[in-house]
Amino acid sequence: MKLWAKGYPIDKEVEDYVVGDGYLLDQALVKYDCRASIAHAEMLGRIGILSPAEVKALVKCLNEITGLDAKGKFKITKEQEDCHTAIENYLTGKLGKAGKKIHTARSRNDQVQAALRLYYKDELKNTISLTLRLIASLRRFTNKYGRIKIPGYTHTRKAMPSSVGLWAGALIESLDGDIGLLNFAYKLNDQSPLGTGAGYGLPIMVDRAFVAKKLGFARVQNNPIYVQNSRGKFESTIVHALSQVMLDLDRVSRDLIIFSMPEFGYYIIPRELTTGSSIMPQKKNPDVLELVRANYHVVNAYGAMIQGIVGSVPSGYNADVMLTKAPAMRSFEITERSISIMALLFSKLKVDEEASKRAMSDELYATAKVYDLVKKGVPFRDAYKRISSKYKGK
Repeated sequence: MKLWAKGYPIDKEVEDYVVGDGYLLDQALVKYDCRASIAHAEMLGRIGILSPAEVKALVKCLNEITGLDAKGKFKITKEQEDCHTAIENYLTGKLGKAGKKIHTARSRNDQVQAALRLYYKDELKNTISLTLRLIASLRRFTNKYGRIKIPGYTHTRKAMPSSVGLWAGALIESLDGDIGLLNFAYKLNDQSPLGTGAGYGLPIMVDRAFVAKKLGFARVQNNPIYVQNSRGKFESTIVHALSQVMLDLDRVSRDLIIFSMPEFGYYIIPRELTTGSSIMPQKKNPDVLELVRANYHVVNAYGAMIQGIVGSVPSGYNADVMLTKAPAMRSFEITERSISIMALLFSKLKVDEEASKRAMSDELYATAKVYDLVKKGVPFRDAYKRISSKYKGK
């Protein structure tokens, strides 16, 4: 039974359109909704809505659902719409009156927000952990190959001497900055929405601080309208942080695709990380890097999608915001898998020292020659012109 059912039938086509694939996405939220519901039930016990026996029965049943979900035995149906309905129906079916009480002092609006924020907190922590693992892989790569000189490029033309260590170090430093963005998104998300109802508070006193502490939130989000307005806004901030990680992976993928070409040959991608061609037997294609490169644009587009959705709605809850859940969840999936695959790649990536040495041609040292003259007292502009004259026609 739907939580909002009022005894009249809903047109089947309308029902299908409104539900969409949300019930499938919600499978990932079951354990988080159960956690939030346990804290909510314990709070209802503290304010006298539930008896100690009812709280105990609800907590036991919610833990039972979590266990079933972990085994893949708690499935949400399209008719139930979402995990929240599926869970409440299960509680009511098992416990009767106590199950019917669980939604006291709660709306699906703040209930959804609580489950999502707990999910986002876990996923942000996982993304940060994976990024640190990638940085560790890059450091090992740098320790092995960092001393090797390679050309540095500006405007895709040889510019000045560089090194594998300098190139990889740029990615390490940028990823460290990305972790700062992920931590900011985590801090923004780390506030409890429970107890704000549908966005205008509740006609009953509840202990919001107790629930926030039980769920591990750093603080309570105070304004109930802001709770609803923040749905999509928080997701946008999260996906922006993810997109910055993907931007770094996009750039390094482009570099590796180009500089592993036989025409350059600085980097060697092991064959077990490449794919082949159905027609050309010699091909070893860097598909994995091409897909990382493309997936930056997918995550970036998801961020634009979220901003577009919430940028057209007035204050308070509007059903539009339901459509921000899928792009946020999919952005996590793409980013986490991309980080993992790049950590694997750097654990196996090799550098061809001979090819790199051959590429270190004379023009890369032109600027150094200018400064050799400067050190001898030649004015910089005169030294620049003297050296540049040697490269006319090259």
